[in-house]
Amino acid sequence: MKNQYFADINDYRKFGLLRTLSGLGEIRTAVCWMLTGSDTRSDGRFTRYLGQPERWRDCDPPLFDSLAACLSGPGTRSVAWAVDHQLLPAACYFADLLEDGLTARRQYFDRFEALSAGSELVFFDPDNGLEVKSVRAGGKNFSKFLAWDELERTYQSGKSVLFYQHFPRIRRDVFTERLASQLLSRLALPGLFSFTSSNVLFMLLPQPRRLDYFSGRCSQLEVAWASQFRLAQILPDAGTPRQA
Repeated sequence: MKNQYFADINDYRKFGLLRTLSGLGEIRTAVCWMLTGSDTRSDGRFTRYLGQPERWRDCDPPLFDSLAACLSGPGTRSVAWAVDHQLLPAACYFADLLEDGLTARRQYFDRFEALSAGSELVFFDPDNGLEVKSVRAGGKNFSKFLAWDELERTYQSGKSVLFYQHFPRIRRDVFTERLASQLLSRLALPGLFSFTSSNVLFMLLPQPRRLDYFSGRCSQLEVAWASQFRLAQILPDAGTPRQA
């Protein structure tokens, strides 16, 4: 996550997803921004949706209005807006900058683990998604990725996990099925949920005790956000995703 992305169309979808899954505070959520420094890229420019309320606002009117207000003034585009304006009730946020080096990274996740104690749902927001073989652990740009061991550590602590995933340049359905298979196997999940938008993917890894709860939340998501996400539930013996 970078501050320059805040309030773009992917953020609208992301917060809408989190607000629905958390039941607007019914379960405590911890947001790990995995914040990296801003750069000169044009990512985050996709804010035209805010000028089309007739098309977008009905998904979540209070959220839409808040993000529109965020971009209406100079210097307000920052993850701090989510905290100051309580976009996620009963949530805690971790906004330290994430570095590439392994020592600093271990300390970063130790601090986040302490902050997120007592939370039931953790959201990781890396720039790119899960780590890839082409980027060495601790090397340049490693801060853009969530490591497998960090994901596993969080899930094994008893928390459900949602994370952001950028699509690589392969067929999206193939990539989603491949990633789901890895997640189900490595974490021994009871099942998972995938949320595919027009250009990004979110994966929800529920704790067994919360599978029914999240199934109900996904039904609500399909009502309000059906135009923005293709939702699938993937079970360990399913082989391929099915509509949730």
